[in-house]
Amino acid sequence: MPSPSPWQHHRSAGVADDIDFEIKGQELQFVEIELDPGESAIAEAGALVWKDAGVGMTTVFGDGSGGNGGFMGKLLGAGKRLVTGESLFTTVFTHNGQGKARVAFASPTPGAILPLRLAEHGGQLICQKDSFLAAAKGVSIGVHFQRRVMTGLFGGEGFIMQKLEGDGWVFVQMGGTVVERELAPGEQLHVDTGCLAAYTPSIEFDLVMAGGVKTAFFGGEGLFFARLTGPGKVWIQSLPFSRLAGRMLAAAGSRGGQNRGEGSVLGGLGDLIGGND
Repeated sequence: MPSPSPWQHHRSAGVADDIDFEIKGQELQFVEIELDPGESAIAEAGALVWKDAGVGMTTVFGDGSGGNGGFMGKLLGAGKRLVTGESLFTTVFTHNGQGKARVAFASPTPGAILPLRLAEHGGQLICQKDSFLAAAKGVSIGVHFQRRVMTGLFGGEGFIMQKLEGDGWVFVQMGGTVVERELAPGEQLHVDTGCLAAYTPSIEFDLVMAGGVKTAFFGGEGLFFARLTGPGKVWIQSLPFSRLAGRMLAAAGSRGGQNRGEGSVLGGLGDLIGGND
């Protein structure tokens, strides 16, 4: 019996273009999307790896969802993207030829690309800023503000998040290893605000203090955890980009990332002997 094809294909009468795709790689993944003639995919600026010659590129203002809001609607959409850390512009890739054509997009950080069909999650997904990588044309990219005052003031990465709406496929980039949790009604989960990658709108998001005052100030985990209450789905990332960037900056120190003699008992003296300074 032949092995099943890795290509995933779904047909439905939705707003977004229907696309086939395959996720490739392990720690540094990219998504390869297959388009039929006339089909389009949208992607964040700078995400392209390669494309077939029959796939045309067009840069549009906003998220390229094809809404009919006119210039003001596009301006509002672009403003929302800017708030969530994305570019004002989106690139639309359309297959203008015959047969099948493919285009590939890569995540800029180590981790996983998670494919999600919005129609299977209530048509909406709340995720971290900068999470959006690519999607079928017709998916709208907006902004989600936390409604609670305490969450807004102390939520850190969880204050302003991306809101993806539509019924088609979206590809979100998450750092490290990704875990999916299904929360039952009333079930609660405490997550570091940076490690909360995405959740469905039915999840209630709030903050809870990280233990007592001593633990909050000296425990190294921040003052608050994200408290998530079901029902709904939650996606957790083990390596948020802010944590990775913080470790890299700490390792570089005040010397701009030069060799600091790690692993040598001589330290800076070893740099002088080795000619690094």
